[in-house]
Amino acid sequence: MASQPKPHELLVDVAALVESGHSHQMTLTVVAGGAVITGRLAPEAVWRQRVSEVLADSARLNEFSAAFTATTCEDKAPTHLHFHVARILQGTAGVPETGGMYRVAIDDVSAWTVGDFSYSDQ
Repeated sequence: MASQPKPHELLVDVAALVESGHSHQMTLTVVAGGAVITGRLAPEAVWRQRVSEVLADSARLNEFSAAFTATTCEDKAPTHLHFHVARILQGTAGVPETGGMYRVAIDDVSAWTVGDFSYSDQ
């Protein structure tokens, strides 16, 4: 009998391609823990850098900035998706409207699709 692929094998492959290409153009929508998250994937290093910059600009949180500048190991398969400019879909709105930075464990994803969702008043 042929072995069945693991449920998240394709999602790991997508995350690995984002990591290897250092691109943040791949859009994805996932369901994790009952929340629907939609946005663009970013390589972990890009995601960490952006979070570090946001924290560094905060008077109250700037001391946490250095924690996000640590180097990452790129030799192993990705275990998380790193969303840049992402929203949690809730009712008829996305939170936050401008997009946020989310990190989601691939094992927590119960459903996903390529592309992002947005709402329109039309």
